[in-house]
Amino acid sequence: MKQHSEFVCQQCGFKSPSFYGKCPECGSWNSLVETSVSVKSSQSIVHSSQFEQVLIKLSDVKKEHLKRTSTGFGEFDRVLGGGIVPGSIVLIAGDPGIGKSTLLLQVAMRMAKSTTSSKGTMGTKSSNKNEKARGTRDTFDTLGTPVLYVTGEESPQQVKIRADRIETSSAAKASKDKQNSELKTQNLFILPQTDVEAIVAASEKIQPVLLIVDSIQTITTEALSGSAGSVGQVRECAQILQRYAKSSGVPIFVVGHVTKEGNIAGPKVLEHLVDAVLNLEGDGTHAFRILRSTKNRFGSTFEVGVFEMQDAGLIEVANPSSIFLSQRLEMRPGSVVCASIAGVRPVLCEIQALTTSTIFGIPTRRVTGLDFARVQIVLAALVKAANLPLGSLDVYVNVAGGLKINEPAADLPAALAVVSAAVGKPTRSGLCAFGEVGLLGELRPVSNFKSRVNEAKRLGFSDFVTADRFKTLEEAIGYAIHGE
Repeated sequence: MKQHSEFVCQQCGFKSPSFYGKCPECGSWNSLVETSVSVKSSQSIVHSSQFEQVLIKLSDVKKEHLKRTSTGFGEFDRVLGGGIVPGSIVLIAGDPGIGKSTLLLQVAMRMAKSTTSSKGTMGTKSSNKNEKARGTRDTFDTLGTPVLYVTGEESPQQVKIRADRIETSSAAKASKDKQNSELKTQNLFILPQTDVEAIVAASEKIQPVLLIVDSIQTITTEALSGSAGSVGQVRECAQILQRYAKSSGVPIFVVGHVTKEGNIAGPKVLEHLVDAVLNLEGDGTHAFRILRSTKNRFGSTFEVGVFEMQDAGLIEVANPSSIFLSQRLEMRPGSVVCASIAGVRPVLCEIQALTTSTIFGIPTRRVTGLDFARVQIVLAALVKAANLPLGSLDVYVNVAGGLKINEPAADLPAALAVVSAAVGKPTRSGLCAFGEVGLLGELRPVSNFKSRVNEAKRLGFSDFVTADRFKTLEEAIGYAIHGE
């Protein structure tokens, strides 16, 4: 073993044999910290016994159905692809105060409460084709004892206060709830610990059905020097947890902090190590929280689950389309209903637009919930195809309810909303739109046409403006707004 030192940037993970006051990679000042590194010689690596592995033919590997454990939340299970896979490690990130710890504490309490075993097959009776497409034949298991909640940021007393608040605010406090509460207390273990080796030892002792680590930025390993949250500590602790999860079969939920830019704090290797990356999105002005998967080895990527923050914690919203449209004012200029796809689920939302005469030399453009670059393209197409004088108008576009749409299907409803606001005329009653707008003003079809239409029909919409019906943006505007 050879020892040498190198300087590692605590912001981006850049490595250098010499010190820099400013990181050449990310530009951060005073972020390089000297770290000791052990390297095996090439001879010892070549003759290492760790390479003496048994080779297995792919054809000889037995196919087994994945046993999944329910989190107690249908929306959470949906985002995970049908439940928790044994031995998986899931990273959950989000802004401070968004509800990450609250959601995971609720999951821990619900799983600790579930003490009876009931095996079945998830989704085999479901008529929803999208559910079947997600591989819902996996075996479903609700064994729920015990659960280990590791807190590196709060004391056990603080966790207890939060748990009591959730319990007190919950509805239906019958006499049997006392027994359930006692079961939760007995089966849910709190460990105030920041040493990753001690965390693994405690987990090996009780063999929990779920291990929750809150958060990865607060735990350290004795094998490395450096403060908690540094690049080296986060990377090494994540690798230790990953090895433990794969060898023991214990699933692990890890909470991750985010930077001021909204990215997950720490090295990018953290996201590569885990099996799934979930982002809890929302803001203080809306009660809704969106749990979105950006990586999932055992399910659909970009699947979403919708929750509502209440006194009892996060409550799942089973029908998000009706919630996002519940406050909509019909027959108002600048409002169009869009049929979007979140993962494999169709979600209806309202796209709003507002136009005002500009008082500056350069008109203002503000976009919330949509991709700003795509909206800019749509506005340019409107100027060219519809002869709309947007050069003298400030344009504001918003997705009501705090939802974020990252697909081209929102192009057409955004265009109709802007035109409706500019001319002061509402769209047709019962109208729903979706479709991509090209640079030449043509309309292009998008995927999942039938599921979008079926969801809209279920909520009472009967008139559709799509690329299958209209070929150009000008035709769609003429029908939806001018009645031509």
